[in-house]
Amino acid sequence: MVLAEKDTLIRRSRPVGALLAAVALLAMSGCGDDAKVDVASRIDSSKMPTMTTRDISTLISDSGVTQYRIVAPLWEVYDNVEHPYWRFPEGLYLRKFDRKMKVIATIAADSAIYFRDQNLWRLDGRVEVTKEPRELFLSQQVFWDQNKGIVYSDSFIHIENATHMMEGYGFTAKQDFSGYRINKPLGIFPVDRDNLKNGGSSGGGSSPGPMPMRPAPAHAPALSTSGNPADDLPAE
Repeated sequence: MVLAEKDTLIRRSRPVGALLAAVALLAMSGCGDDAKVDVASRIDSSKMPTMTTRDISTLISDSGVTQYRIVAPLWEVYDNVEHPYWRFPEGLYLRKFDRKMKVIATIAADSAIYFRDQNLWRLDGRVEVTKEPRELFLSQQVFWDQNKGIVYSDSFIHIENATHMMEGYGFTAKQDFSGYRINKPLGIFPVDRDNLKNGGSSGGGSSPGPMPMRPAPAHAPALSTSGNPADDLPAE
């Protein structure tokens, strides 16, 4: 009789124990869901990169044609935004190729952003462009519109080629940095590079170095390059 009573008590306690365990699991599950929802509500996905890559060196192609190589210490991709973009906050080095994979220009900048929808690059900080064979462009900000095939800037620009240095504010050029035009020129200076390499000076005086940043003249004529830059100087 005692054994039968014990067996009855055990069988009655099993459903009660199972019920208590189920209630405990539901309570724990509910707390977990509340915590997840609370965490998610505090996250702004538009401010978080969907991909972060360090120390990259990659080729970028368009329609099966290699366009350029990117080298950067940090690459952040933002896809969860209205207008997706890439960000290179720690600097960018870029090599631009022609269809025969010959380097036609190199670009270095302190930081850069690529706006994918517009196919537009914005280069910031110290922007240095070297165009083969012997042209150098220095500016504080440069835009590269790949849809229109142009580069442009409203900032101070310093340009050097084999024979001249030119400076001004704002410029436009083809995306291979040919046919460039300075919007508000400050001056053009002849340079005898061979004489400078030998420690001499051109014309008996020292060759001017990069000019300091200063406001552009109010009504400066535009300066374009259609051969010899001196031909584009305004008549005196």
